[in-house]
Amino acid sequence: MVQAYNFLASWQLFPEKGIYESGDRPRSGMYKMEAVEDQRLLTISTSWVTLENQAFSSGYSLLPDEQEHTFDNPEIADTVRAGFPDSITFHVDFYKNGQPVLQVCHEIMPNGYLKITQKGSTQELKEYTNVEYYHKQLNVLPYSASVAGALIKPTEEGVIRHKALTAMEEQTNMQLDQIRQQIELLALQAREIQQRKELSLLIYNAKLNFSPVIGQTYYLYEKNDGSFLLSLVSPKEWGGGAGPYKRSVAAVKLLADHTWMEVV
Repeated sequence: MVQAYNFLASWQLFPEKGIYESGDRPRSGMYKMEAVEDQRLLTISTSWVTLENQAFSSGYSLLPDEQEHTFDNPEIADTVRAGFPDSITFHVDFYKNGQPVLQVCHEIMPNGYLKITQKGSTQELKEYTNVEYYHKQLNVLPYSASVAGALIKPTEEGVIRHKALTAMEEQTNMQLDQIRQQIELLALQAREIQQRKELSLLIYNAKLNFSPVIGQTYYLYEKNDGSFLLSLVSPKEWGGGAGPYKRSVAAVKLLADHTWMEVV
């Protein structure tokens, strides 16, 4: 299962990022995918903790060969079909009485996160879509796997450890989000500076018949010979066009650091 390589890991849930049309948003969760039996069989297990600190887990195994196979929990489905269309997509489809009852699509996103989209219907036959996001991490939850939907009674030590891990996860996620926001802001500022630099180089290589004043708006035109000219005359004063020039490039303003910015 070469294409399964990107998925084989323990994944930590981002509870706040999920969309839950069916069921309640969990406090935390883990999603684990492992290859067994000469790398042909895939085992999937999931553990989650509710807002009331109740822990649940479930798991199942399947053969991801795009063929339908008998599912080991007939209460959920009779058969299951799974496969890897490519190295970043993995689907699992559950069937009951020959009809699809649940579709689960796993996607590795460009940022490395795992996006899981579940599409199914409730007992009242109301269709729903749940979307969850995970990041790759070691499996650290102190709850073992059991049959689907079975309640696990956590020990006092396990509850203390879980609360500590939850607090740590929330704090580190908050700090990482702040760093990511700072990086995005710095990247945006870098792009703006680069754009001002390129525009400034263009203007300083253009023909200037006057001394520009900081804060004043001017108009950059391209001449018919491909050179550029900075003018006090706006396109409106040319009747909405470029006048005797080939085209109007931009309205620009000189800043205090002697760079130029485009005026929208």
